Amino acid sequence: MNPAAVPAEPAATALLLVAFGLMLAVSVLFSRASEAFTVPVALIFLVIGILAGSEGLGRIPFEDYGLAFRLGTVALVLILFDGGLNTPLSAVRLTHRPAGVLATVGVIATAGLLAVVAVLLGLDWPSALLVGAIVSSTDAAAVFAVLRGSGVHLKRRVGATLEVESGANDPMAVILTTVLAGNMLRPGAVELWRIPLDVVVQLLVGGAAGLVIGYGGRALFGRLRLPAGGLYPALSLALACLAFGVPTLLSGSGFLAVYVAGIVLGNGTLPYRAGLFRVHDALAWLSQITMFLVLGLLVFPSRLPAVAGVGLTLALALAFLVRPLVVWLCLLPFGYTGRQVAYIGWVGLRGAVPIILAIFPVLIGVPGAERIFDVVFFIVVVNAFLPGATVAWAARRLGIQSTAPREPSTTIAVESVEPLATNVESFVVSAELAVAGAAIGDVPLPEGMAITMVARGARLLPASSDLVLQPGDQVYLLVRPEDRAMAQLLFGRPEEE
Repeated sequence: MNPAAVPAEPAATALLLVAFGLMLAVSVLFSRASEAFTVPVALIFLVIGILAGSEGLGRIPFEDYGLAFRLGTVALVLILFDGGLNTPLSAVRLTHRPAGVLATVGVIATAGLLAVVAVLLGLDWPSALLVGAIVSSTDAAAVFAVLRGSGVHLKRRVGATLEVESGANDPMAVILTTVLAGNMLRPGAVELWRIPLDVVVQLLVGGAAGLVIGYGGRALFGRLRLPAGGLYPALSLALACLAFGVPTLLSGSGFLAVYVAGIVLGNGTLPYRAGLFRVHDALAWLSQITMFLVLGLLVFPSRLPAVAGVGLTLALALAFLVRPLVVWLCLLPFGYTGRQVAYIGWVGLRGAVPIILAIFPVLIGVPGAERIFDVVFFIVVVNAFLPGATVAWAARRLGIQSTAPREPSTTIAVESVEPLATNVESFVVSAELAVAGAAIGDVPLPEGMAITMVARGARLLPASSDLVLQPGDQVYLLVRPEDRAMAQLLFGRPEEE
């Protein structure tokens, strides 16, 4: 047998896995360093990808825009689904109107205003509008990661507005980008009157599909009994794929659908709930790391100096002028304070979504698409770094940190296939509550409610009747659904809006 005909496997696959494993491990290890230097962790992943690329230390040749686009789309689906699972329905009800305005009108206004700045810098109108559309939406992956990883505890209305907006505004940016890119490729092929119609159709189809798949998934989880606990995350992953794929094939917004499906599913009763959530959290982080590594491999640093002036100016205009102005105009009717508007306007993080959208013009062969990609990359890096590194500082300066109890730092989960009549819930005792300073035996608990244990610092304490509850204690209760209001009255209060 001719040795030259012998396939390079498994050596080729082994080399691929070694390279990916090294980049993944380095990314995870450097994520701790990003906390110390208040650098958004996504940028660490991106830099490692650039260093590993064809012009970096790793010299890995990669210029497959099609593969990068597909990987980025899959990663964004998993990130949006995980974000939906972790979004309480109460947050959506509280902020759906302002967040909806930001996700639609705000995206269009951002694209238009930034295009004006780009034209002043010398870009032609088609290219300027396309750049504005690509970077017009905030990035769900970046916002979820920064808000949940920065340690800042925002007032509920502010944090919910940022998260719901970032999860819902991608569809509008996708629609604008595809329409404008197609128009650049075939000028005059797009009829302007069809654009608003396409937007409405995509949002309606995507929203409806998300609701149908979400509620259908809840019904399926409630009735289906699988032979192994590990199959439940596989089923939820299947629902996430269907939530994106089905409406996309029906000319709807798959990104909106997968986020809505995650919200509906996450606010229902699910078997093995805690384990299922952990799996999707891990998938979301793996997706985020992979997405930024692959996108970093696509970047050629030698091309960036040519667009540095335009990119830096647009990035600063977006962060300091366009985003704050658009947010102020959009939130004007909703009664937000000036400090809240300023913070929401500042924390408009851009991440991998604009870079994924910038790949699309390259794929379809738009003239000058690679230069647009480089400009967008420059805008994303600068815009993610400036707000991302100052999230906690800005919250302190503007005084919008919540004084409500933080989320529990320890968790106890009871896994069950069957829905339980009694749940284990935890509450953080604050100094203002009547139970603070009271012995457990003196707390007037209704029948069916019981304190099981108390977490105090690094210790778990048995719930003896003479144990005195102290501010900061995490109290674990057995609570029936009908007694939850009473539990909140005794052991916790809603977060400030």
